[in-house]
Parts: sequence; C-alpha cells; structure tokens
Amino acid sequence: MSRRSGILEFAVLGLLRESPMHGYELRKRLNTSLGIFRAFSYGTLYPCLKTLVANGWLIEETGNAPADLPPATGRAVAPASSLAGRRAKIVYRLTAEGKEHFEELLSHTGPDSWEDEHFAARFAFFGQTEHEVRMRVLEGRRSRLEERLEKMRASLARTRERLDDYTLELQRHGMESVEREVRWLNELIESERSGRDQRRSSPESSAPQNTAGESDGLPRHRGHTPPPDPSDDTRK
Repeated sequence: MSRRSGILEFAVLGLLRESPMHGYELRKRLNTSLGIFRAFSYGTLYPCLKTLVANGWLIEETGNAPADLPPATGRAVAPASSLAGRRAKIVYRLTAEGKEHFEELLSHTGPDSWEDEHFAARFAFFGQTEHEVRMRVLEGRRSRLEERLEKMRASLARTRERLDDYTLELQRHGMESVEREVRWLNELIESERSGRDQRRSSPESSAPQNTAGESDGLPRHRGHTPPPDPSDDTRK
C-alpha cells in the first residue's frame, strides 16, 4: 500500500466514524475538510472504498440519490435505476471491526504520523485521539521540522553568496514557513500540557464540565491557526 492510499483510507474511516455517507458526500468532505485531498478523483476514492468493504471495515447500504449525482466509477456495487428517475445510492457505514481498526490507526505514533501529508490528516482527527498520542505526534512533528529547519539554515549559509535575489527570497520564504509551523506547534504543545496539568490538579468534585476545546487541552475558541500548508515548504 502506498503512503498516500494509506492516508486516504485513514481519512475515510475517520469521517465515516462520525456518520455514514455516500461517495459524493464523502468526496466533498475530504475536499473541504482535508485540503490534502482536494485534487483526488472518484477513480481514487471508490477503489479505496471497495478495499475497505472487502476488508470488512465498511458495509454498503442502498438508498436513493438524485439522478444528477456524479457517477460512482469503480465502486463495489453498481447503481440501480428506478422508475421515478432516481438511481440507488450506496451509503457507506463503519463496522465494529472498522471502528476498532481506526482506533488502532489513531494510536499509531511512528515517524509516518508526523510527515507532511499524514500529519495533516492525523491532526484533523485529534478530537478523537487520546491526549498522550496527541502529544507524541505533536512533539514528533516539531522535532522533524526543527531538523528540517537546521538543514535549511546550513544550506542557505553555504550558498547565500551564489544565489540571486529572487532565489534567496524563495529560500527565506521556505524557512519562514517552517519557523511559523514550529511556533504554532509550540503553542499547541503548551496548551496540551496546560490542559493536562489543570485536569490533574483539579478535584473531581470541582472539575469543570467538558465544553468544546476544554476536554482535549486546546484553547476553548476554535480560532487557532490550522496546520500551515506543507506546500509552503519549497525545500521539502
């Protein structure tokens, strides 16, 4: 399995854990919620869904969909027509085995978890991820970017005098992008630690009720900056 197909399967399982969806709706969510999938097609999605169904992680349920929905090329079950001018749509639902498999994937904290595309997908499902796992992924991502930043600075120091003004600005832009994400990660890690320490020091009888943003250690407002676009890093 390629790395990108593995990320897609992870994202599909995560979205379907929230609610069942048909292929058109699922593709829209992948495009809008997870920008790393904005360029992928139905020819990529439906083979992925077929594989997940074959593995027992999804099941297909038949309903009706408007006839103008995009065709489900390559999906596991062919659409059926009806006299009313509507065709059957396939709704994909996560099975118990699929939920268990997704939870196993959520607990994974190996190096792939903090690579550019995989980190963005992992971060999108941090609300379903245990605190300790979130911390390991965030710290691993920060460590990876600090290593990258050190190499970029060393390379720029060696080649600065040989670069024209525009190439030099491009190099600086790449460094600033990585520096910005490191600062963002530092803020998130500090928020996670503060939330954990607060929960440990607060007695159960006076513990605040869970509200959006408090249970996972993130700021209560959801206006914190999203993961910087990895495409900004021109040295990747």
